[in-house]
Amino acid sequence: MNASQHNSTGPLLRCRGVSVDYVTSSGNARACNRITLDIHPGETVGLAGESGCGKSTLAFAITRMHNPPALISEGEILFEDRDILKMNDRELRDFRWKETSMVFQSAMNALNPVITIGEQLTDVIMAHRDVSPDEAIARGEELLETVGISKTRMTSYPHQLSGGMRQRVVIAIALVLQPKLIVMDEPTTALDVVVEREIMDELFDLKKKFGFAILFISHDLGLMGEICDRIGIMYAGNLVELGDADQVLENPQHPYTAGLVSSFPTIHGPKERLYGIPGNPVNLLNLPQGCYFQERCAKCFAPCKTETPGLEQVGDNPPHFAACHLNRMREESAA
Repeated sequence: MNASQHNSTGPLLRCRGVSVDYVTSSGNARACNRITLDIHPGETVGLAGESGCGKSTLAFAITRMHNPPALISEGEILFEDRDILKMNDRELRDFRWKETSMVFQSAMNALNPVITIGEQLTDVIMAHRDVSPDEAIARGEELLETVGISKTRMTSYPHQLSGGMRQRVVIAIALVLQPKLIVMDEPTTALDVVVEREIMDELFDLKKKFGFAILFISHDLGLMGEICDRIGIMYAGNLVELGDADQVLENPQHPYTAGLVSSFPTIHGPKERLYGIPGNPVNLLNLPQGCYFQERCAKCFAPCKTETPGLEQVGDNPPHFAACHLNRMREESAA
C-alpha cells in the first residue's frame, strides 16, 4: 500500500506543529521542533535519523508518556479529531491501550522481570475488559499463539525467553485490545537479522489481519524501504524530509537523507563505495543560525548560514517534502 491510496481516507493521527522541550539548568533543549505529520488508517510510516534526533521523543509525545523534564510546549496531536494533549487521566488510560499502543526498544526493560508473561498479559486484559480471570487467561494464550509462541509460556518469566520471544510477547501485549495504531520504537534493534525478518513477517501478517496502522522508528533504512508506505527523516529535532518510501530512498531531496542512504550497503545490485556523514550532530543547547545541518553539508551555500529552511513540497504524486534551500535554488534556476 502506498501513500496515494490514503487520499480518500482522513488521517487517523494528525500531529500539527508539535514541539517538545527538555528543561535543564543550562536552558531548554528542543528535541522536537514543530513537527507536522499525518498517519492514515492501515498505513505504515517510518521515522529515521541518528540517535538523539527526536524520533523517540515524538513517539512518547503521541502517547503522552513524557515525564519532566520533558515538556510538550506547543502544537496539537489529534487522534480521530480528539486532542490527545487535552485528555484527562481516565481518557488517556483508555486511549493508550484501546486506541494506540507502544512496542519499546528493549523488550527486557519493557517487561516486568518478576511477573510471569501470563500475568502481564492478563493484567492488561482485565484492566480494560469486563472479563473473568479464566477468560483473560484464554485470551492471553490466544495472543501468544497469534505471535508464534506456545501457550505453555504463560507461566514463564521474561529471562526464560530468548530476545526474539520477548519481543513477540511485547507485540502480543500491544495487540491485547486491538488498537488502531501501534508505535514501534526500534523494536528489532537488539535482534539478529534472521529473527528480525521472522518478527517483521509475523507483524505484517497481523497487520493484514487486524488492519492497524504503524509508526515504525528505526535506524535501518533498508528495512524501512521494505515495510513502510512513507518515510520521514529527522535531524536535530526537525522533520527534514517526508515522502513515499521509494521517493525518499531513491531520490532523496535533502543532503542528510542522501548521506544516510549512501551509508547503507545494498544486498542486490553493484557494489559501491559507502560514505559516512562527516562531523557530529548539533548541540541542541547551542543551535547554529540558519540550517542545522550546514556544518556537515558539502552543498552548503550562503542562505544556509542565515535562514532556517522549512519543510516545502518538492514533488507530486504522491507529495514529497524536504527542508533544504537547494530545492528553492533549483526552482529559481529552472524559472
